[in-house]
Amino acid sequence: MNRLSIYLKKYTKEAVLAPVFKLLEALMDLLVPLVVAHIINNGIALNNTEAILYSFILLIVLAFAGMGFSFTAQYFAAKASVGFAADLRQSLFDHIMSLTYKELDKSGIDTLITRMTSDINQLQVGLNLALRLLLRSPFIVFGAMIMAFTIDVKLALIFVVTIPVLSLAVYAIMLKSIPLFEKVQIKLDALLGMTRENLTGARVIRAFCKEEDEIREFTDRSNSLTLMNKTVGCLSALMNPLTYVIINVASIILIYYGAIKVDTGLLKQGDIVALYNYMAQIIVELIKLASLTITINKSLACGKRVASLFEVKPSLVYPESDSTETESEYEVEFANVSFAYEKGIDAISNVSFKSLKGQTVGVIGSTGSGKSTIVNLIPRFYDVDEGAVLVDGKNVKDYTRKALLEKIAIVPQKAVLFEGTIRENMLWGKDDASDEEIYEALETAQALEVVSNKDKGLDSAVEQNGRNFSGGQRQRLTIARAIVKKPQILILDDSSSALDFATDARLRKAIHELSEKMSVFIVSQRTSSIMNADLILVMDDGRLVDQGTHEKLLKHSKVYQEIYYSQFPEEKDKKEEVAYA
Repeated sequence: MNRLSIYLKKYTKEAVLAPVFKLLEALMDLLVPLVVAHIINNGIALNNTEAILYSFILLIVLAFAGMGFSFTAQYFAAKASVGFAADLRQSLFDHIMSLTYKELDKSGIDTLITRMTSDINQLQVGLNLALRLLLRSPFIVFGAMIMAFTIDVKLALIFVVTIPVLSLAVYAIMLKSIPLFEKVQIKLDALLGMTRENLTGARVIRAFCKEEDEIREFTDRSNSLTLMNKTVGCLSALMNPLTYVIINVASIILIYYGAIKVDTGLLKQGDIVALYNYMAQIIVELIKLASLTITINKSLACGKRVASLFEVKPSLVYPESDSTETESEYEVEFANVSFAYEKGIDAISNVSFKSLKGQTVGVIGSTGSGKSTIVNLIPRFYDVDEGAVLVDGKNVKDYTRKALLEKIAIVPQKAVLFEGTIRENMLWGKDDASDEEIYEALETAQALEVVSNKDKGLDSAVEQNGRNFSGGQRQRLTIARAIVKKPQILILDDSSSALDFATDARLRKAIHELSEKMSVFIVSQRTSSIMNADLILVMDDGRLVDQGTHEKLLKHSKVYQEIYYSQFPEEKDKKEEVAYA
């Protein structure tokens, strides 16, 4: 939690003034029973109208003063807590954006979203309540006991006994309920996770007619959460009756002995009323303190989860400057590269190849063979475990992040468009791109018709995740966004899977004919997409089993032959006919 306290330093003044004004409000509350006692003793008992009037005016003054102190305390507490949460959320977002794929994969997107939203909101609420009530409640409790001693020492001893007994009862209930509240939070997280999964996968659920199964599972989890909430609620419900029993017993004892003292003339009637009011204030504040403690414990738990994210450091370290210049005939080189997402399980092993500048490189293989892993290592989304990846003759580890990514544009498997307009999405590739450059990129990516069919052209709206476009349209637009950048290396990671064969062919031809000669890496499971590549890498179970041109591989590579003939069985039949002839 010390890691998070630095975000409160900016609001030190507000964090100090909030409890100070709250204590002033509490002081007003502590003076009220004394004024009421004065009204009874010196006003009503003596039939002194003037004393009643002045005391009544004093009560109004105390009420308005207390209200003013309360509003001021609330203002400072809100300013400190909201400012703290805003700065913390911004810092956490910046930190998450600095993490590499490795840390993001490990943490999980759902967890990151939860910690940035609900956990920080819980911290904000906890801090707000702590600044206002954490000192106020103990101040009222002990202040009421001290004020009782100013009225009558012997009767004040009842307070001395009652307060520890009440505190013990409240503490015992809290001790049992706080762990249960944590379990409730865990069950709630699981329920929210399932809800999110069902909403995002609604089409799949309906396609497999699994609605009833999912409803049944949701009901079971919801009932489990409800049962846990009932258990916690029943336990927490003990607090009010238990504390009221204790306080009422103490009040009976107080009134009994107080009445004896009043009867013997040792105490005035107003003093007994004041003592009773102080007793009532104590129970209210102790219940508030118990509820506050539960909230603060929840906030501390959330704070630990948020702080744990800050402890996750990016695994990639980039040099501060990119001073060394190199020249090489090769655009990309893999030298005995091995990499594992998890220790002991290699995604790729001992991969070596060289691609010349301006070449088109195809990467093909079965699912899970390591195709995407290879292209993700080129822009250094991950660091290799063994060997080296070189771009333009220089190890990717020796580039600054900006210098490396300026050379590369990558279109991932999942087409991602951001909410805004088509133009805004295209400008991600190049901030100062002109409309002419954008239209050229759209034409190359076979996406010009997508924009032309829109009434507002480049200013047409793009909804969140590009949901107002089809899968093929999204892919073509993301390819256009990458081409706008005019990179040295263009990586298409199975990014044309939703395109038909004719459109895919036109796309590859258009990229090949670009005036800016760029190296292109095409990851695909279609042999038709990569058969015209200058170099084809054939992956199988994380190993580079063959490399070469389509013609060469079709003669000598069994793995490539299996893939090709499975997609073009008629070619296999022709080959067999020739062999028999």
